[in-house]
Amino acid sequence: MYWYYIIATIIVLLDQWTKWLIVRRMEIGESIPVIDGFFHITSHRNQGAAWGILQGQMLFFYIVTTVVIVAIVYYLQKYGKNDKWVGISLGIILGGAIGNFIDRLFRQEVVDFLDFYIFNYNFPIFNVADSALTVGVILFIIATILDERKKGKAKNVNL
Repeated sequence: MYWYYIIATIIVLLDQWTKWLIVRRMEIGESIPVIDGFFHITSHRNQGAAWGILQGQMLFFYIVTTVVIVAIVYYLQKYGKNDKWVGISLGIILGGAIGNFIDRLFRQEVVDFLDFYIFNYNFPIFNVADSALTVGVILFIIATILDERKKGKAKNVNL
């Protein structure tokens, strides 16, 4: 089960290292095309949540993130040992939550830099922690659905 915390730690370290590089080497608003017209590294700051909602509501984010982190650790302890994919997904979510929490705590804003243009739509700029949260939630949903199917099949076999 400790592997799930190692996954979270790796995500936090990667997230904070990439943000440190952006803060140290780029001016806010500076953009470097990686794949022109599709993917840029753009130095951006966000004092809110996804898509810039709830700007400047740091106390709210401190409270919600603390509750989320405690809940994830609880669920990791309770269910992570029984289901590898639930544990992995929660470890990924934990790493993402802590990564952005560190930014809010020490910078009062989140450093974003992954900037994609998809069919002429400039997708909101995000970071490694945001990616981890998204991937972790998707994996958690898949793991939950698969577990429910497994339980349903076992129930039908026992009838």
